[in-house]
Amino acid sequence: MATTWIVAADESRARVLQVTGQRERLAEIDHLSNPEGRAQNRELETDAEPRFHGNAGPASDREAQGAVEQSVRTFAKEVGRYLDKARLERRYDELVLVAPPKFLGALRKELGKEVEKLVAEELPKDLSWFNARELERYFEKGSGRAP
Repeated sequence: MATTWIVAADESRARVLQVTGQRERLAEIDHLSNPEGRAQNRELETDAEPRFHGNAGPASDREAQGAVEQSVRTFAKEVGRYLDKARLERRYDELVLVAPPKFLGALRKELGKEVEKLVAEELPKDLSWFNARELERYFEKGSGRAP
């Protein structure tokens, strides 16, 4: 029987779940986190005025946004490396990626060629905050195809 992993991720966390048994239950096997992704996004969502830094002139929120984007890219790379290492260890045979569209795109860019070949399905939704039972129910309702 093929081993399927479901990676439910966003810019601040990635939960790795494995489909187990004939009843296709999900078991969380790992959790990666990026606290900066969550903290910086809250900072950007404020309505604060632009900050000033000495004589250099105003510092725009673009700098902060650039920091968030860099943090997201770095986290996507970390998840990509994790999945490649697990592939080399033959821990899974196929992947289902579940992430908001923007992070899904960032993650796609960081997947190695061999990992890309194992992606069976992609779901552009933010379900990273669902626990294993909630994900099972989501997929059982026919909202998604996996597992």
